[in-house]
Amino acid sequence: MNPTRHPWRPTRRRLTDTLLAALVPVAACSVTLGGLTTWVSAGKAGTPPRIDVSNARVFLPYGDTTDTAAFFDIANSGGADDRLTGVTSEDVRGKITLSRHRMTGGGAAYAEGVESAAVPAGGELSMSPQGIDSVLRAGADWRTGDLVAFTLHFRHSDPVHVPAVVVRPGS
Repeated sequence: MNPTRHPWRPTRRRLTDTLLAALVPVAACSVTLGGLTTWVSAGKAGTPPRIDVSNARVFLPYGDTTDTAAFFDIANSGGADDRLTGVTSEDVRGKITLSRHRMTGGGAAYAEGVESAAVPAGGELSMSPQGIDSVLRAGADWRTGDLVAFTLHFRHSDPVHVPAVVVRPGS
């Protein structure tokens, strides 16, 4: 052991290695903190979904069928995605199901049941006969202009109660 050198005294090489080893995590934390600060400043952090339902309508069935569909425009002005998980109504007999309509290669349409439908943050879900709708059994006494009460259920948001107007298909 060299008497002029003390083992506890750091050398220039040790100091350089220590500073370089510390620089990587400090730089990573700084970049992450900068990104999070930008996200918070933009108002996107911590804002839950904010659901608003408009343009609620239910088709008056035609012909001999009592099955029909209800449609809603669902806007999410919040900073987090949500999902429509179901639709209920005390004015409807039986279960209401969510359905997606698709076109086949030959031009025919078919419907498939879906568990839920996305309502993206800052976006909307506009239900239509060509996309997502709610399939239900209509009341025998429904007339054009009647109001039918529905409750829309979401994965993260509180249920939304909305009246839908009965309309003729195509109007």
